[in-house]
Amino acid sequence: MRNASRGLVALVGLFTLLLGLGFLIDPAKLGAKFFLAATTPQGLATMRADFPALFLTGAAFAFYGAWRGRAEPLLVPLALLSVALAGRFVSLALDGASADAFPPMIAEGVMVAILFLGRRALLSRAEDQT
Repeated sequence: MRNASRGLVALVGLFTLLLGLGFLIDPAKLGAKFFLAATTPQGLATMRADFPALFLTGAAFAFYGAWRGRAEPLLVPLALLSVALAGRFVSLALDGASADAFPPMIAEGVMVAILFLGRRALLSRAEDQT
């Protein structure tokens, strides 16, 4: 179970790494998939700064936790993705729901669940060793 958890956490890291690099390399293309359009060079710069900050930071800590088999680093991507998911729920409440709203929420929810369960598996293993 522990190794399966580590593998799933690493997959979350890989997915967020690819998203972060995508926004860094071609923010206009990936932004369109997220229903965003940068209308100025500063808008592109913001997309190149903010999205990679979120995704690459989460990826780094997910990879570190998976590689070292440690639960503590998983708090970082867990917090980042939980805040993102909470923001989507706020948007649903304030702006209403469209069919486009649910696929990213499902993806974020699945990643939060993987990180939560992975953290739990790694914590239980650490407690068994003490």
